[in-house]
Amino acid sequence: MVTKPYYDKTSAQPSNGWFPTAYTILFVLIVIMAALTWIVPAGVYERAPNSTIGQDVPVPGTYAMVEPAPQGLIDIVMAPIAGFYDPSSYTANAIDVSLFVLVVGGFLGVVTTTGAINTGVAQAMRRMKGREKWMIPIMMALFAAGGTTYGMAEETLAFYVLLIPIMIAAGYDALTGVAVIMLGAGVGVIGSTINPFSTAIASNAAGIAFTQGMVLRVVILGLSWLAAVAFVMRYAERVRRDPSQSLVAHLKETNEVHFLQKHAPEDGARLTSLQIVILILFTVTFAVMVWGVSSQGWWMAEMSALFLGASIVIGTVGWLGEKVFINAFVEGARDLLGVALVIGLARGIVIIMDQGRITDTFLHTFEGWISGMSQVAFVNALFGIEAMMSLLVPSTSGLAVLSMPIMAPLSDFAGVSRDLAVTAFQTAIGITNLVAPTYAVVVGGLAIGRVPYNTWLRFVWPLLLVLSVISMALLSAAVII
Repeated sequence: MVTKPYYDKTSAQPSNGWFPTAYTILFVLIVIMAALTWIVPAGVYERAPNSTIGQDVPVPGTYAMVEPAPQGLIDIVMAPIAGFYDPSSYTANAIDVSLFVLVVGGFLGVVTTTGAINTGVAQAMRRMKGREKWMIPIMMALFAAGGTTYGMAEETLAFYVLLIPIMIAAGYDALTGVAVIMLGAGVGVIGSTINPFSTAIASNAAGIAFTQGMVLRVVILGLSWLAAVAFVMRYAERVRRDPSQSLVAHLKETNEVHFLQKHAPEDGARLTSLQIVILILFTVTFAVMVWGVSSQGWWMAEMSALFLGASIVIGTVGWLGEKVFINAFVEGARDLLGVALVIGLARGIVIIMDQGRITDTFLHTFEGWISGMSQVAFVNALFGIEAMMSLLVPSTSGLAVLSMPIMAPLSDFAGVSRDLAVTAFQTAIGITNLVAPTYAVVVGGLAIGRVPYNTWLRFVWPLLLVLSVISMALLSAAVII
């Protein structure tokens, strides 16, 4: 009897009974937002240039109703296309991220063909036997460092195919690997210190130095990291002791095969000298990426070029030959095609809101809600509003530019310092962006790991409550003190 494979490598998410795929969820959200453009009044704030951040920002008190721009059927169908590339949008384009994902897939396909990753993972697991659990805090600390310093987000998509097989080989599951990366970088963003895409842009838009409030953010970073590490380690150990406790164990019953199986380590294999050289080149590529993003101003185009160049170098060093190299690269890119498509679909939601002129209306509504509140109530209400807004505008820098010029002056009237308004903003969007279905990093990471969205929600919601309590308690304490 022939058994169908456990996962279909071309799907963005495994089937999971009644719950729809990421594609359906995101397209339904596009339809809902289009319907709201027929109901929610259209309005805009006047914009003024901000030379510090190089963008136009809303001017407080200038909101005005404008001619409605309801989005119809054609707009709905066009939204995913415009999500990939819309010349008029600064925050909604996904073509650069999607291309980066495809190139990374090709790069990993080439490296995998050499056998270096599989053999290296197997050898590392043999040496770490009994100490595998310490990979979790170490890796989460590294990703948190990236999140707090330069807003590591889309860059993490390159690490899933590498780390998930390691976690599986250590006796954990794919969900553990996803959690280590997504929660590690996520708590770094929650406790951003010098993150230019969150703290710096929000502080500039609020008219303050980004160093204001640094001590509080470091405390939030430390406590959030500890909570996340304890949460992931507890789950991982439970899975290691009893694999049936895995939240993705039931997916084996769907008779689809996990595309990461081809990355599975080969027991007993030893690294050759050539494979060691390839692994060194592999590691250097990621190190160069981090260096380029953090100190050279690199973004998706430069990172895509780096991984393309590294693919060619590794393919040449590994003596793969022209046909084998091309086939490996194309096959690797095809593995992540579903991820690239789902990223564009997610950003189509923002396109519909902007074209329908309702984004500023939501902001104006929230502005009215929090006017006149007490200090503690204001800072917590601001936290909640920024969390809701980040579902609609998942871009950290985009929401900072949109909301801070409005919310920062309101905090003056409430007697709350502007640095607390910035901290409320960055913690709120950092927490929401761990689950936002509109956020390319969430849907992309889950798609690569083949973890259904509802399974991720079931796994992570207790931690979200803990992180929210930590942030809101510290914000309240800072106001009182």
